[in-house]
Amino acid sequence: MNTETHKIRVNEKAVVSTIWHIPDHYEYILLIAPGAGKNMHSEFITTLHDGIAEHDIMTVKFNFPYLEQGRTAPNTPTVLEDTWLAVIDAVMAQTGAPREKLFLSGKSMGGRYATLLAAKIDGFAGLILYGYPLHAPGKTEKPRGQELNAIHSPMLFFQGTRDSLCNLGVFKPILENLNPAPELVVIEGADHSFKLLKRLKRSQASVYQELIDKSARWIKKIGGSAA
Repeated sequence: MNTETHKIRVNEKAVVSTIWHIPDHYEYILLIAPGAGKNMHSEFITTLHDGIAEHDIMTVKFNFPYLEQGRTAPNTPTVLEDTWLAVIDAVMAQTGAPREKLFLSGKSMGGRYATLLAAKIDGFAGLILYGYPLHAPGKTEKPRGQELNAIHSPMLFFQGTRDSLCNLGVFKPILENLNPAPELVVIEGADHSFKLLKRLKRSQASVYQELIDKSARWIKKIGGSAA
């Protein structure tokens, strides 16, 4: 496997870093965006990036401009979407892969902006959302996610039962009304960062491994069914 780093220009003011794991033989490419609070070097993003690549899937992780610049306030929605577009365009140009071979994924906010983009641009192989931010903490009466109705690509969601940004009682009925029907993997006892209660006596590494293994299997299943 080769690992490459590339700088990608988003606009006149912003260039972002990306890291590409390129297996010797791969068919599908997974792009991984970070959440709002931590950049692409976080333990969570790095573990997914490394682990899924071991399944012969090319993985590309990247920063948003504000994270690249060490700031805490996210960029405007336009810049966040433009970052996604710039990374997608660069990966397609470099690899020659069509959009139908690309899976978009992200933690929390990074994943939500993947859904916002996929609602406007059709043809991606699929989307994987790790901790979808359905609502602000405790604000279950104001759910987001209207864009999910406009997505035609398959979707896979990983959600924890203690996620304060996604009440499953609110979320499940939303997913049930989508077409195609998405898949939902519920991690018992996990919070928005997929951290567990100690009394569950389950290792954090085992949670990460479940996310990696199920993500890789799903990518190959969805990719194979579209062939």
